[in-house]
Amino acid sequence: MNTLEKKIHKIDFNQILTKVRVFAPATVANMICGFDILGFAVEYPGDEVHMYRVEQPGVRIKSIEGDDGRLPLDADKNTVSACVKNLLVYLGIEKELGIEISLIKHMPIGSGLGSSSASTVAGLFAINTLLGNPLTKEELMPFCVEGERIACGHGHADNVAPALMGGITLIRGYSPLDVINLPVPEELYAGIVFPQVDVPTREARQLIKEKVLLKDAVTQWGNIAGLIAGLYRSDYELISRSMHDVLIEPTRAILIPEFHTMKQIALEAGALSFGISGSGPSVVAITRGKEAAELATTRIQEHLNNCEIASLKFVSSVNVQGPKVLPD
Repeated sequence: MNTLEKKIHKIDFNQILTKVRVFAPATVANMICGFDILGFAVEYPGDEVHMYRVEQPGVRIKSIEGDDGRLPLDADKNTVSACVKNLLVYLGIEKELGIEISLIKHMPIGSGLGSSSASTVAGLFAINTLLGNPLTKEELMPFCVEGERIACGHGHADNVAPALMGGITLIRGYSPLDVINLPVPEELYAGIVFPQVDVPTREARQLIKEKVLLKDAVTQWGNIAGLIAGLYRSDYELISRSMHDVLIEPTRAILIPEFHTMKQIALEAGALSFGISGSGPSVVAITRGKEAAELATTRIQEHLNNCEIASLKFVSSVNVQGPKVLPD
């Protein structure tokens, strides 16, 4: 875990809440051309954590819904509870506080939409809320990154950063962790389609080349810089010209059935750009306005249905809030 400077956080046990419900959003990592450094949050789907203070010290998973039995109930192996335990140890109150957690998965596992990130962020935001918010979001970030390491063996922040901070985020560096929020143009929408095929994150990452041609790297740098400039200027044409991936997509697209046809359909429907969400298999059409996102996802789903591939679709603006406390 990235080291966090030890600070004294006084916890008033008389002010700790007895329960809290938190929702944290799904995310689109990479934002097509920004592998491992860019990502944005969506309004839906996401994951929900119900957290309760109990008398018996320790952290326990009470129940998990919506995972088809795939996630561990062992508190040391589940990313939500493990990260909550890490936070309590950091605060020095792990032996004084009892926590029970119910996790509700509203999003598919292995979708490329940051499923583990949403759960981790929801859990950490919930425990921080329960304790009266002793840590800032920036201080919570290293604990979220550790959750990704537990989940997939690679402690990256391109999902957890937008899930926690909301909006569009840039990971400038990891030593130290440096997360920057970028502007969100008002009409920017995402049309997401999740073809229900299996593309494991670890396998998708193994396909990535360790060395790339300098000319391709220069092209990618230009695209990333152009995208960020387009976001600051709300220049949708510049955003469209910039959101092209010459490094990762050509290889990962092989794992996603009908990818190139889906891309053609999205662009013909008016999408600014189209690419893979995270490691896939979810794909995303970036559009100006909701109508184009709806049209692109509808047509893609129709094509997948004709190919006898089941799919889910989500249309969303960029979620600038990130996690939120839900009413009881």
